[in-house]
Amino acid sequence: MLYHLLYPLHTTFSSFNVFRYITFRTIYAAITALIICFIVGPWLIRKLRSLKVGQSIREDGPQSHLSKEGTPTMGGILIIFAVVISTLLWSNLTVAYVWLVILVLVGYGIIGFFDDYGKLVSKSSRGVPGKVRLAGEIIIAFFVSVVIYVRPEFSHMVTIPFFKTVLPDIGIFYIFLTTFIIVGAANAVNLTDGLDGLALGPAITCFMTYLLFAYFAGNIKIAHYLQIPFVPGAGELTIFCGAIVGAGIGFLWYNAYPAQVFMGDVGSLSLGGALGTLAILTKQEILLAIVGGIFVLETFSVIFQVGWFKITKGKRIFRMAPIHHHFELKGWAEPKVIVRFWIISILLALVAISTLKLR
Repeated sequence: MLYHLLYPLHTTFSSFNVFRYITFRTIYAAITALIICFIVGPWLIRKLRSLKVGQSIREDGPQSHLSKEGTPTMGGILIIFAVVISTLLWSNLTVAYVWLVILVLVGYGIIGFFDDYGKLVSKSSRGVPGKVRLAGEIIIAFFVSVVIYVRPEFSHMVTIPFFKTVLPDIGIFYIFLTTFIIVGAANAVNLTDGLDGLALGPAITCFMTYLLFAYFAGNIKIAHYLQIPFVPGAGELTIFCGAIVGAGIGFLWYNAYPAQVFMGDVGSLSLGGALGTLAILTKQEILLAIVGGIFVLETFSVIFQVGWFKITKGKRIFRMAPIHHHFELKGWAEPKVIVRFWIISILLALVAISTLKLR
């Protein structure tokens, strides 16, 4: 809104020309989201406590987690609120891609909200039935994928990391690939959200990485120089990424160990869905597996654990899945697990960025 209100004034007051620059608006979108979290965060935590919106801890989990029973959850509402307000203030709202990522962020947030609410009502770690939740996720992801597919300026070619000329055009199957990416990313982040700040740290790193990808993809000169697909309008997604980074850092202030509040499924599902959507809109779909390698590791640890348990009729690969619990049961302190996973996510982000030249 500020962009539409103030930028037109640059013809009269040249200082307003600064609103033309995506970099300027991205910085202030991040600052705005951060300030919103700092202002609203304490009030929200008090409100959640007064409403007794407390986290239910799985009984078969690490015993050290039992002390977290009752910690306020559903704090992801704060992240969504800060990101939406900040994005609406600083973005060019005529760009359809901005509305698509907001749709996914809010839509998956609503699904997560009902899942968290179901857990509160049942007073257990089980919320909305898995099939119902998955169906909702697929419907939103499929709708967004179809909208992206029918846009005439959007390519259906898939960018393969480390290769310049390998750009397979998979036609209508692109809809199913993108649906899978959005749903998969949402659930991968959700699985990772098991320790204080464990999912949020890598998520911030991922959004900072895609902030760069969005800026590069939306700038025709940089895109041609790096030989990556040019996506008209993708530059505005930089502002959305900046808003999430700001909101994520602001929320981490309260979510860092020992957490005062958890973001819950309302936060993890919305962040994961938005991340998957960004990977598609910036034409770096497959690269998400590297950027979000921590989330991939956590997901596969669950898949392998469950599969091996069924095949061997009771044997396990890890002491507990997702894999962060395995390291806890090996004796690693929770902060050590969290920080080491953050370090790995930063390294993976650097590798992903390097693929822009290593081709």
